[in-house]
Order: sequence, then structure tokens, then C-alpha cells
Amino acid sequence: MTTRAEDGHAPDVMRPATRHSAARCAALCLVSVAATGGGLLLPAALGRTLDLLLAHAPATGWVFACAGLVLLLALLDACQSVLAGTVDARTTAWLRRRLTGHVLAVGPRAADRFGSGDLVARLVGNAAQAGTAPAARAALLAALAGPLGGMAALGLIDPWLAVVFLAGAPVLTLLLRAFTRDTTRCVADYQRVQGRIASALAEAVAGHRTIRAAGTQDKEAARVLRPLPELSDAGHRMWRVQGRAAARAVAVAPLLQLGVVAVAGVLLVRHRLSVGEVLAASRYAVLATGVGVLVGQFASLARARAAADRLGEVLAQPAPVHGSRRLPAGPGRLELRGVTARRGGRTVLDGVDLVVPGGTTLAVVGRSGAGKSLLAALAGRLDDPEAGEVLLDGVPLGELTHEELRRAVGYAFERPALLGATVEDAIGLGLVSPSPARIREAARTACADDFVRRLPDGYATACADAPRSGGESQRLGLARAFAHDGRLLILDDALSSLDTVTEARITRALLDRGSGRTRLLVAHRAATAARADTVAWLDAGRLRAVGPHARLWRLPEYRAVFADGATE
Repeated sequence: MTTRAEDGHAPDVMRPATRHSAARCAALCLVSVAATGGGLLLPAALGRTLDLLLAHAPATGWVFACAGLVLLLALLDACQSVLAGTVDARTTAWLRRRLTGHVLAVGPRAADRFGSGDLVARLVGNAAQAGTAPAARAALLAALAGPLGGMAALGLIDPWLAVVFLAGAPVLTLLLRAFTRDTTRCVADYQRVQGRIASALAEAVAGHRTIRAAGTQDKEAARVLRPLPELSDAGHRMWRVQGRAAARAVAVAPLLQLGVVAVAGVLLVRHRLSVGEVLAASRYAVLATGVGVLVGQFASLARARAAADRLGEVLAQPAPVHGSRRLPAGPGRLELRGVTARRGGRTVLDGVDLVVPGGTTLAVVGRSGAGKSLLAALAGRLDDPEAGEVLLDGVPLGELTHEELRRAVGYAFERPALLGATVEDAIGLGLVSPSPARIREAARTACADDFVRRLPDGYATACADAPRSGGESQRLGLARAFAHDGRLLILDDALSSLDTVTEARITRALLDRGSGRTRLLVAHRAATAARADTVAWLDAGRLRAVGPHARLWRLPEYRAVFADGATE
């Protein structure tokens, strides 16, 4: 099995996400720094204007300069908001596309590992939170430039002002460091509990009929919401952390500002500073102690970082890697060599060796849990084994290109997902050039043409507006498989919802020896197994016997498989 990210380490999703919007992030950073620079110039301009006015000197130019700076800051602030919103939206969209593609590539293992509800929570909520990270980093640079620029400006006005500020700077630094650490931990706990609630809700929605039939709606609601106290605790911890940081900032920052203003007053009395410079110093002291802005930026980054870590956990799950080979000409000979597969900590298939000659039909039978559906998934590389390999016409499936593999193998399932805008699109899904004639011929083969024509708009009926039974859905799924012209066709219990007459008609068409395709059927009816060329009998993950149905039928244990009506 060839996979990526096998070491299990969560990748850093924010670095490539930032590169995706690198130009806009750079523009946002420049605009933010320019706004900070304008904010640093404004106190000096105001101070100079005040000195000129007090001295009754001409100050018109400086007044206009101050007004221009105010207008420039308003314009830069608007540009900053637009750029930040754009970067957030683009990054979120990129993260969602990457996460969705990876989850679909990993397949059922992603849902088994995290739960479908938790995956949705990560895709919707966490991706949006992580998407704010590039803009938050750009804004953080500007937020850091404000205090640093304010401190430098104090030093330029008079070195003693900078010395007073630096005396309390370490306290502010420790405050921000503790705040960031505690916030990251609380946010991670909060998001983790959110995922658990979402996962439980998805399970309840999937089983809504069972819940209603049992009359356990209240009990299920209580189960879904059981983690709410933990969510509340995590939320309260976040507020307490932020409240403590704000309280400390309120205690420390005003003292520093007061110290700077007091020293500036002393220097004013000694005629070392002007009134305008005192005004400028008071404004720079506010900028230099801008802990409130930094607290907000660090909180945003902490939420984004925790969300990005949750996305990284999903992206760390190994996804199949495809090769570069093409299939040679061949009849579709399928071979499993020493295939072992484990799921949920249990060995489902154990050392299976099986050969399906090209152009023949193999029926796979066995009790529930024997591994039939997993074998069908491995045969077309919808999943990979832990050991062994699967070959098609002598080529390991892992060495084929993705396009070659999907062209060669067609599938039909017990509960087909009908994807596409219309019924015609659903049948032609995956075809390079689906023609109407080909789609209608496949529907006739699957006994679906009659009921499709009775739909409001026939084949152009929207899938959402096409009422259908379970058997009709299966027939549409079979039509999609029949429209596929690959050399291997796999039906995973795809006839289970059909009536016996329809099943017999479809099976006759399916087993037509002139079709030239190899067929693997997961079957739970004796009649279906009897029509196959060969039967593979799975028992507890091992291949118990392979042979014609008529010969295996002599064994009481084999007959018991169908008497139980066991399916997977």
C-alpha cells in the first residue's frame, strides 16, 4: 500500500494557505504598516501644530497636514478591512477545498477516525477560523509596529521617556506570553468539544427513523447535548483568561502612561520639552502600551492556530497515492495475493488469495462481518489492504494512474448516491463523454428506463425532484455501472432491494458472456450466486472455498449462509 503522511504528523496547513493569497497578504501587510505609520506621524503633527498655534505662528499648513493624515488613515482603514475580508474568504475557500478533496481521497477511514459530524464541524467552522490566520498575522505586524514605533518616538522626543516606558515593558511581555499560552489551550478544548457535539448530532440525524420509532427523541437530545457543560467550562475559561489579561493591562498600561506623562511634565517645567511635545508624548505612550490591541490579535491567532491544528489532524490521515502505469490489453483478470485488511482494530480479511479469470463472474458470499464488502472495495481500490496486493491484468492497482484505474473499474452499491443535477447526469457520472443514447441503453439494461420516463421531465428531472423507492435507486445505480465500459464491474450487494423478477432480468443481462467484462458480485441470495460462474465463500475473513454454486450447495454450512439471509 502506498500512502502519504504515513508518519501521522499533522502538516502545517497555514504555510501553503498563506502562499495561496501571498500577494493580498503582502498588500494587507503594507496597508496595515502604512496605517500604523500614519498613526505614528499624527501625534507629532498635532504637537507641532499646537506649538505653532500657542506661539501665534502660521500653522495653516500643519492643520491641513493633520487633516490629510486623518483622511489617509480613514482610507487605509477601509482598504485594510476590504483586504482582510478578501484574504479571509480566499484562505477559507482554499482550506475547505483542500480538506474536502483529502477527505474524499482518504474515503471511509476519515469518517471512521473522526466521525462525519466532527468532519463537518472542521470543514465549516474550523476552516473559517483557520482562514483568518494570514490576515491576523499581517495585522499583528502592524499591531506590534505601533508599540515599537511609539517607544522609538518617545526616545526621539527625549531618551528619559523611553527609559520610563522600558522599565515596565517586561511586565507587558510576560502578560502577553501567558495570555497566548492559556488562550490556545482553552480554544483547543472548546473546538474539540464542539466536534464531539457535531458528531453525535450527525449520528442522531442519520438514525432519525429509528429514534422516532423507539420514541427516544428526548433521550437522544440529551445524549447529543451531554458535552455542553464541558463546552461551557471551556468557554468560561477563555473569558476568564481574556478578563485576567485585560485587568492586568488596565493595571499596568495606565501606570506606564502616567509615568511617561509625569516625566514629560517635569521636562516641560525644565524647558526641555514644549507643550506640543508633551501632547505627542502622551499619545505615543498610549500607542506604546497598546496591549488591548495586541491581546485581541493574539486571541485571534490562538483561535486560528487551534483550528488549523484540527484541520492538520485530518490532513495527516494517509491518502492513496497513484502510480504512472497504464493497463495492457487484457480480459480483466483480477487477482488478490495474500490480502490482509484490518478495520477498527479487527482483522476483517486474513491472507486472502483469489483469482478471477477475465470475462467471468464471481459471486462473493458469506455471513455478516465475513468481509464481503471490504473485499469488493479492495478489488477496485476504493480502499487499500494492510498487506498483500491486488492486481488487474497483472498490474498492481497501486501502480495505475488514477484516471486509468477509474476507467477500468465500475461500481454499483447497495445504497447508491445519485450525484448530479439531473437523472441523466447521475447515470453518466464519471463518463468522459456521456451520450444520451448510451445512458438510455444502460437504463434499459438496468430496467430503469420505464420509471425514468414517467418522471416529470424524464431524464432531465432534477435528482432532488425525482421520487423513487429503494429498488428504483438501485436500478439507477446499476444503470450508472452499466454505462461504464471498464473491464471490471463490481456490484456490492447492488441487487438486494430488487424484486425477484427484476433481479432475474438484470442478472441475465449482467451475466451475458458476450459483455467481455469481469464481474464481481457481493450476493446474499442463492439465486444470484447460482447464476455466477464461480462462488467465493468467505468465512470469518478467510476464503473457505471457491467453486461452482452447485458443488458448494452440497455443504450444509454453505446452505446455512443463505438460510440466515446474512448480508453485510
